[in-house]
Amino acid sequence: MQNDFIDMIEPTPKFLSRRCKIISFLIRIILQFTTFFVAFIAWYLYDYFIAIAALLLTYIIMGIIRSKIRNSVIPPKQREYQYNDKGIADWFSAREFCYGDDLVKQ
Repeated sequence: MQNDFIDMIEPTPKFLSRRCKIISFLIRIILQFTTFFVAFIAWYLYDYFIAIAALLLTYIIMGIIRSKIRNSVIPPKQREYQYNDKGIADWFSAREFCYGDDLVKQ
């Protein structure tokens, strides 16, 4: 008989303080919209060919940043699960900026 145990995953942190909610929201907005914002600025200032190149380059760079943030804050046993930008921002805010006092006890 095998004794394979599946560990329970830690839930995504929930915040009590307004400061932590704002930090998490800003990180999520940065992760979601930086690519389009940079492409729009490049299109406005230069040309749409440069805007397309900026869009592709920023998409790659933001993917690298997103994966670095995800791998640095999500517990190792949970890295196989998919997380959206809100989940990554919540984990990052909880681990880097907001500590135990500002989190909801679950």
